[in-house]
Amino acid sequence: MTKIAVLVSGGGTNLQALIDAQARGEIKDGKLDFVLSSNPDAYALERAAKAGIETDVLRRRDFADAEQYGAALHEKLTARGIGLIVLAGFMTVLPDSFCHKWQNQIINVHPSLIPSFCGEGFYGLRVHEAALRKGVKVTGATVHFVSEVVDGGAIILQKAVEIEPDDTPETLQKRVMAQAEHILLPRAVSLFCQGKLHVQDDRVTIE
Repeated sequence: MTKIAVLVSGGGTNLQALIDAQARGEIKDGKLDFVLSSNPDAYALERAAKAGIETDVLRRRDFADAEQYGAALHEKLTARGIGLIVLAGFMTVLPDSFCHKWQNQIINVHPSLIPSFCGEGFYGLRVHEAALRKGVKVTGATVHFVSEVVDGGAIILQKAVEIEPDDTPETLQKRVMAQAEHILLPRAVSLFCQGKLHVQDDRVTIE
């Protein structure tokens, strides 16, 4: 049974999708064991508490640099025997050394079809604003492994979402979450925990 840690900073809608999927028995061979927030006021912490999941807070500003932050995070996760880290709206950049230690054990969901609208500066509503500004007709979400390159890790799953003529960044964000993120993330977590994801040459194959 793979122990899963979810790293959060805000409302925790993707965390809730994982909690609900676990309750339905959809996360095979895995268990949500720990939720850690970079923000002590994150509503995601309440979601975790209601689900009986242990929580903790680790603020970046309490550490001199990113390396020290990463070392403290690594220590907390290894002490719990964590096997998979899920970034669910985690707004603190992880240092390269941390990403290297946890290579192919960290997954993230990004609200676009990578390689579109991704990389430095593309997060939250900014992604949807950029998609609408460009005038694309289809967007979506991508679950990928985390590497030292922002949004550059191997792609696990993607799902397309249609853009409507009257979309705003807010309406598009909600639709991408409901139709793609909340579906893909639990599926990817379950595949990982079942040992069905294999990475070679920066590409993921699924059994």
